[in-house]
Amino acid sequence: MKKLSYRIASFLVACVCTPYFVNAQTSAANVIVRMDPGLDAILAADAKLEMLPAQGFEGGEGPVWVQTGKTGYLLFSDIPGNRIEKWTPYCFQHPCPVSGTLSVYLEHAGNKDAPQPGATNARGTNGLTFDRQHRLLTDATGDRAIERIEKDGTRTILADRYEGKRLTCPNDIVVKKDGAIYFTDGAAGCLPGREDSPEKELAFHGVYMLKDGKLTLLDKDPGDIPPNGIALSPDDKILYVTNGGPAPNQRKIFAYDIQPDGTVKNRRVVVDLTGEKGLGGPDGVKVDRKGNIYTSGTGGVWIVSPEGKRLGLIRAPDGQRFANLAFGDADRRTLYLVSSKNLWRVRLLVPGVRP
Repeated sequence: MKKLSYRIASFLVACVCTPYFVNAQTSAANVIVRMDPGLDAILAADAKLEMLPAQGFEGGEGPVWVQTGKTGYLLFSDIPGNRIEKWTPYCFQHPCPVSGTLSVYLEHAGNKDAPQPGATNARGTNGLTFDRQHRLLTDATGDRAIERIEKDGTRTILADRYEGKRLTCPNDIVVKKDGAIYFTDGAAGCLPGREDSPEKELAFHGVYMLKDGKLTLLDKDPGDIPPNGIALSPDDKILYVTNGGPAPNQRKIFAYDIQPDGTVKNRRVVVDLTGEKGLGGPDGVKVDRKGNIYTSGTGGVWIVSPEGKRLGLIRAPDGQRFANLAFGDADRRTLYLVSSKNLWRVRLLVPGVRP
């Protein structure tokens, strides 16, 4: 295992955090499409989509909530900005006004060598999560590695090669209760020339497990499309993987049965969004405490039962696409949504699963 000698402190920005106090920007009543009565147990009749005062980033992805006592904050990736952003709400008692502060949590987050800030060749982090010791884990897209932020600020590369070949573009990440790390190595969008890039070393895009220092390939290009989002069921028995490609017929979420050794079998389609209108295919994926599946992309956020029944859709505003999502706040009942340049939230009736 290699250690990178640079420290977070050398890249943290001494920023002036600008407070925001604005009126909530709420959606129209028809922003929530109810397809099944089961959605009533998840979203109240008056549930609304709110845009948060968090503008200024360039390409949001990979949110994760950090609980600190009775308060907390949201971290999310700004991929082209090569930084991790931090959004801190001012209110923690619901209902809350739309107010908070956006600041930079970490510069050079996914690519230590890129010019800063916001260079066109900057490749930041993508998915973010925490391990069992509450250390931040990142899909460091620029470094093409899974990295861990240590308590002293150094970064440890946990995985950057499979059978001697460099990973392509680590995309999303989740941690099982026993400490096993599951992640996707997605499409080569982070490389110049994309799939034809001379920097691309692996001939496939994989779903991986990292356990006890050993990297295991679980699946290749599920549905013949690079994998994207990844999540675990509340009991850690099922692994979910999205493979949302650009074409309307490349929009599926797969489920796998997790074996006692952490490997998977019995890949199957749990929901197929083929033909659904909206920008992009399924991207980020999360699961609530009842096992319901939430996936961003393809017109908004789809909410699906554990059996694959479509319960409803939270529509994205015109011209917007939600990239990823996370459950936040102390009660885990606020669903935070990240689009390319905006941050949103929706209150839920059921808590979500989060690290």
